[in-house]
Amino acid sequence: MSIDLYNLTPLLKLICLAIVLASGPLAWWWVKSKDSQITSRYYRLTAVTLFLCFDLIVFGAFTRLTDSGLGCPDWPGCYGHASPIGALEAIKQAEAEMPTGPVTLSKAWIEMIHRYLAMLVGTLILVLTGLAWKERTKLVISPWWPTLTLLAVCLQGAFGAFTVTWKLYPFIVTLHLITALILLILLSVQHQLANPHHYIQIERVKWKPFLIYFSFLVLFIQIALGAWVSTNYAVLACNTFPLCHGSLWPEMDWRNGFSLFRDLGKTASGELLSFQALVAIHYAHRLMAYFLIALFIYLIIHLKKIQQTHHATWLAIVVSLQFLTGLSNVILDWPLLAALLHTAGAASLVFIMSRVCFSHWQQNPQFQSKFL
Repeated sequence: MSIDLYNLTPLLKLICLAIVLASGPLAWWWVKSKDSQITSRYYRLTAVTLFLCFDLIVFGAFTRLTDSGLGCPDWPGCYGHASPIGALEAIKQAEAEMPTGPVTLSKAWIEMIHRYLAMLVGTLILVLTGLAWKERTKLVISPWWPTLTLLAVCLQGAFGAFTVTWKLYPFIVTLHLITALILLILLSVQHQLANPHHYIQIERVKWKPFLIYFSFLVLFIQIALGAWVSTNYAVLACNTFPLCHGSLWPEMDWRNGFSLFRDLGKTASGELLSFQALVAIHYAHRLMAYFLIALFIYLIIHLKKIQQTHHATWLAIVVSLQFLTGLSNVILDWPLLAALLHTAGAASLVFIMSRVCFSHWQQNPQFQSKFL
């Protein structure tokens, strides 16, 4: 059945639905904050948006792991409708033609719920931006922070559209996840900046800034590699640990495995992607994990030395859980729960490291002039 990949017919209905969905958390926020000062109200709304952004990342992983990314093969609606209810006939026809294909009623609902949640987060960020500009003389945070976040969520929405219309093109899907994590970082920083008490002087300690920011950079590289593993379905390319197919260095095809501009399951020349290429994708993620764990152990020790015990403890807990869930994905044949927890763990590490970086920024004498 031929369909238009971009069908804006349900756009007005989806905008109205986004407003309705956002009214729930906004009503809760208003009831909780109506008697507070604007700084406290803004701080609380940022926390709500940050929490829902984290949920969006995890549900995005659920959408991908259940093969629901093409549950509705057009954008922004589902076969030109605002929900799978209106598209029921088209979905049933597609499912009858390909019973094991990408379009089923359950997958359509999963895909559309993911879009609804994305619209909800986008609406809340729009409200944050409007509120920041309206109350810019009363807030301790620059309105350019939520404005930058609004631009990021628009970019994230574009990658979401391309994910569907480009048929799960691996490079686009990977960028979609990375942009989501950048969005999480921006909201996390704003949550700290919006805190009316963030400017309180704290005892100066001797940080190792290179260690902190280098660890954050390596974490992002590792997450990008993990996204590349997931989008290429290379998790089970090595199903033993610590060896892979009985070797510490199995046969791998690095050139085709890390060719970025190619369709799913194919090489850049259009041939089928070899198993050795999938092994290379998987093993690169595994090797980087070893390095990152060692780096984080060093960072945790350093954080404890400078009395950042809270950050060190949470970092140790999440890194341990990441290792266990990653190991479970390999030896237990990629169970859904372990895979979801692995994505949640990656987002949690990004969140924690953004807090560690913020704590370091607070030690900078020029912090106020640079980041407010």
